[in-house]
Amino acid sequence: MSSFRLRIAAQREQFALHQLLYHFREAPYVVAFNSNILPDQQLPEAYQQIGWQLAVSYGEAFAPESGCFDALEALVNSSPDHYVGFLTYDLKNELEALHSTHADGIGFAPMLFFRPQLLISCHQGELVLERDELSFAAILPSILAAPLTEASVLPLLQFRRQVSDAKYLRTVDAIRQHITEGTVYELNYCMEWHAKAPELDLLSTYRRLNKNTKAPFSVYLKAQDRYLLSASPERFLRKTGQELLSQPIKGTIGRAELPADDKKRMQQLASDEKERAENVMIVDLVRNDLSRSCVAGSVEVPNLMQVYTFRTVHQMISTVKGQLLPDQSAVQAIRHAFPMGSMTGAPKIKAMEIIEALESSKRGLYSGAVGYFTPAGDFDFNVVIRSLQYNAATGYLSLMTGSAITHDSVPAAELQECLLKAEALLALFR
Repeated sequence: MSSFRLRIAAQREQFALHQLLYHFREAPYVVAFNSNILPDQQLPEAYQQIGWQLAVSYGEAFAPESGCFDALEALVNSSPDHYVGFLTYDLKNELEALHSTHADGIGFAPMLFFRPQLLISCHQGELVLERDELSFAAILPSILAAPLTEASVLPLLQFRRQVSDAKYLRTVDAIRQHITEGTVYELNYCMEWHAKAPELDLLSTYRRLNKNTKAPFSVYLKAQDRYLLSASPERFLRKTGQELLSQPIKGTIGRAELPADDKKRMQQLASDEKERAENVMIVDLVRNDLSRSCVAGSVEVPNLMQVYTFRTVHQMISTVKGQLLPDQSAVQAIRHAFPMGSMTGAPKIKAMEIIEALESSKRGLYSGAVGYFTPAGDFDFNVVIRSLQYNAATGYLSLMTGSAITHDSVPAAELQECLLKAEALLALFR
């Protein structure tokens, strides 16, 4: 179809997205990517690609149980098209001699993609239907004119943390011992909170989470009765033409209320030697990952350890680029870099082995990625952090947070960082 375009007021962009999500609330597969562009906000290169994009399908999803990357390679190469979906962290077990035995309260498929029947994007006040197999254009104006239905309040929930303060502190000490012995240099250790929420309004929850965080890689995802509500600030990997781009985050500090104090917080993060060391180690890991797919000598770091401001935190972000080899496919580039180094550690395989031994919950889609492929063979995927996972069949609601442990880590400070990252999610239900 030729693109259908409709102008709306820029201040209504977010409202329009939530109206559309409500309209498609019964569809089996829905993904909304939301960059939350703010005027004059300083963000890393390539963060602001769109305002938001919505993909919907009533058809079948592609969800192999094994041989996932090979199956995805065959799909994308044999039938180039738009594909939207996710990769769970535990696909690591297909890439290396690893395993996962922890309890999984959510149960996402290892990998899932669908071909959208409806694909609609919004940028700077213009809605564009890029694909409309649902004959949706005729009713779009009336949907956008309708009032938005949402819950007046979210339920008060009691979240249980899987790891006590004492156990967390002991585990960080154990990781530091691994580092002292030279087993790893850095390791991302995570823990889970979970609650029982049999009646949860997912759309209202996402709208409030997004309003509170304004994250640049925010995602609403529905896959049958499994949901992800993400306030991620981090890109995993993007391919544009032959260019690969990754933007790992290492270094977090909370915002302050007064502008002068907030500026001091930024300066504190920018000069923190531990945070800088974390960032550099992960950048080196990402450079190594990209070099497996890129032309020799093409991998570069145009921006290193830059501090950027988001709604609730300041983050230290680096940008790594490379030129994809002509004989390397899009899926091969993802395979060589997955899981992302910012959520594992270095060296990556040994870090993942220790993670499995020390953590108490299966990560599932947390530390995985949500994104899309285009018909031209490009892609863009986020890092699933700052997120809620939900199983509507059981009412199991989960969130995870983590931090990078280095030799200089102070266990109590690492615990506080995890609590800070969880706060925007937990506060929704108080």
